[in-house]
Amino acid sequence: MLTETQIANGRSAIKTALWQGIKAEIPITIGVIPFGMIYGVLGLSAGLTPPQAQAMSSIVFAGSAQFLGAQLIGVGTPLPILWLTTFIVNLRHVLYSTALGPDIQHLSRKWRWLLAYLLTDEAYAATAVHYGNRQIPLAHKHYFWLGAGFTLWGVWQVSTAVGILLGTQVPPEWGLDFTLALTFIGIVVPTLKDRPNTMAALTAGLVAVLTFNWPYKLGLMVATLTGIAVGVWLENRKRSISADFAD
Repeated sequence: MLTETQIANGRSAIKTALWQGIKAEIPITIGVIPFGMIYGVLGLSAGLTPPQAQAMSSIVFAGSAQFLGAQLIGVGTPLPILWLTTFIVNLRHVLYSTALGPDIQHLSRKWRWLLAYLLTDEAYAATAVHYGNRQIPLAHKHYFWLGAGFTLWGVWQVSTAVGILLGTQVPPEWGLDFTLALTFIGIVVPTLKDRPNTMAALTAGLVAVLTFNWPYKLGLMVATLTGIAVGVWLENRKRSISADFAD
């Protein structure tokens, strides 16, 4: 049986980990707020009702998928194509879960499902660093993840609501669809730091332009897969060349 001191120490460790996760995520949320607001406006311009737009942020909780999903809904895309396209966009989460999964196998299924729901790009960025510190005991690390994830979740819900409120005041004839392109440009450009990433982005952009008139925005899916294929091929080629020089 645990003593009162052990129980108190455990509660203190939980509170510390939770607060550390919140503090680590707060600076990141500053950059998330504008995207949440833009999504709220775009959701309405795509034909979603305010409750539907807000529900997408609560249920889907994935910015890039929400932006793309809203656009596809706006053009009447069939559900199977909508699901497949957003699934491909979110495949990166498989890599995130692969990286962090081994460290949460000791948790219950309910905990793993909750943490999986909260695993976004921004939450992963903070949580991966925390889990990478092997000097910190594993027992309460998931509370850091919980704090980081819920902090981002709360900010995303509020910023979406503000965007929806603003969107109801914007005349439809203003046409705010251009903000979608600006948003993704802002996300992609800072990541273009090497040849594989740059060529993947350029290839995907070129294919997207060439397939612009394809029905149901299928060109976006083809562009995404082509960009991924080019990026992976160039990354493997770079590693192969590096290995040859090392030999």
